[in-house]
Amino acid sequence: MMKLEGVAAFVAVAEAGSISEAARRLGLAKSVVSERVAELERLLGASLMQRTTRKLSLTGEGEMFLERARRIIRETVEAQAEIAERRGSLSGPLRLAGPIGFGTLHLGRILNAFLAVHPDIDLSIDLDDKFVDVAADGYDAVIRHGPIQDTRLIAKRLASSRRLLVAAPSYLEKHGMPASLEELDRARAILYSNRSADWRFNAGERETILRPRACLRVNNGIVMRDAALAGLGIALLPTFFTYRQLEDGTLRQIDVGAQAEGAELYIAYTRNRSASAKLAALTEWLRAEIGAPAYWEKQET
Repeated sequence: MMKLEGVAAFVAVAEAGSISEAARRLGLAKSVVSERVAELERLLGASLMQRTTRKLSLTGEGEMFLERARRIIRETVEAQAEIAERRGSLSGPLRLAGPIGFGTLHLGRILNAFLAVHPDIDLSIDLDDKFVDVAADGYDAVIRHGPIQDTRLIAKRLASSRRLLVAAPSYLEKHGMPASLEELDRARAILYSNRSADWRFNAGERETILRPRACLRVNNGIVMRDAALAGLGIALLPTFFTYRQLEDGTLRQIDVGAQAEGAELYIAYTRNRSASAKLAALTEWLRAEIGAPAYWEKQET
């Protein structure tokens, strides 16, 4: 008889792309994961994976079985969660992805409090500033700062975030405070490298796009903020990175007579599955903890 643990191991390996990564995600030894997949193949009488020293790929039979295997695991987990929810508790695995900077500064505290109230939820979160494929990478949901363009996803808004131009007093004393978009275009810029380096501003009904000269490009907002604190240049950052520094004066807001393009913070999940009770509970918890307006927007800047 086919064992559920073998099906789960196969799905984990297929989604992770390696036995090592699958073992890490499952919290098991590599040998255990490998043995479970091998036993599943023996029971099915088919080779599901091709293994070489450099690469692991699915066979034709593996590709065909994968979708059914995912459905088996998903329905089993959802059935367990539904039973628990009917008993008045939330339980079972919940796997999330989110951005590194926001996760480090804000999600940790919020999720710790959530788990204290719902200790039977097995929560895991991977922090990465690159956009992940929610379904293909095996996540229940993703927390994202910026537009959701994937039509396969249902996005629930958590909060709005302004982006502000900021610099250290030491930089402004040396280079002066830009008072217009023209002066800003000549400034030293600290740019985010995971997307277009454009700075977009709205002045009335007119949109202006600047492409400033970079003194630093980096794919992490915390590093950008710290570079601004060190006086290297001007950064355009969401307020959830800078509200404390703006409050204590270690960073100053720059007003050039135009408002930078803002962004929304979302939690998103795939359309082919409804939100579980625990995901719905997490969404409402995040909204309540962040507040409306968000707590990082309540500071005087």
